[in-house]
Amino acid sequence: MEKKKNVLFLCTGNSARSQIAEGLLREMAGDRFEAMSAGLDPRDEVHPLAVEVMREIGIDIGFQKPKAVDVYLGRVPVHYLIVVCNKAQATCPRIWPGLAEGNRHYWPVDDPAATGGPDAELAAFRSVRDELRQKLREWIAQLVC
Repeated sequence: MEKKKNVLFLCTGNSARSQIAEGLLREMAGDRFEAMSAGLDPRDEVHPLAVEVMREIGIDIGFQKPKAVDVYLGRVPVHYLIVVCNKAQATCPRIWPGLAEGNRHYWPVDDPAATGGPDAELAAFRSVRDELRQKLREWIAQLVC
């Protein structure tokens, strides 16, 4: 059996987008990939609305914790790096130790916590979840070809 490939989702706060992506990949292809996430400036906890919108589709990310990028950088082999926010794209290392060329991806996704009001925010979290789920479906399908 082939060893799972490590996929690191990187964001600024590691409280929403990267956490959602980690949970989605674990659910969609956890038999093939080890899903991880980190942030350049991690928050104290995963955003409660991220947990809520994932629970809506039967995925529990309530146990996940924000982590700093240095937990992985130079310590854990990363086979695929997927950056999901503009700030992380601008400040994240361009070269990741051991990462093969072409395995660093940039999927800019709007920050759902930056919307106004609780109703708009919940809709934004759902939209981010659905956008990341679609991107992951396409990415996984492309890797199979």
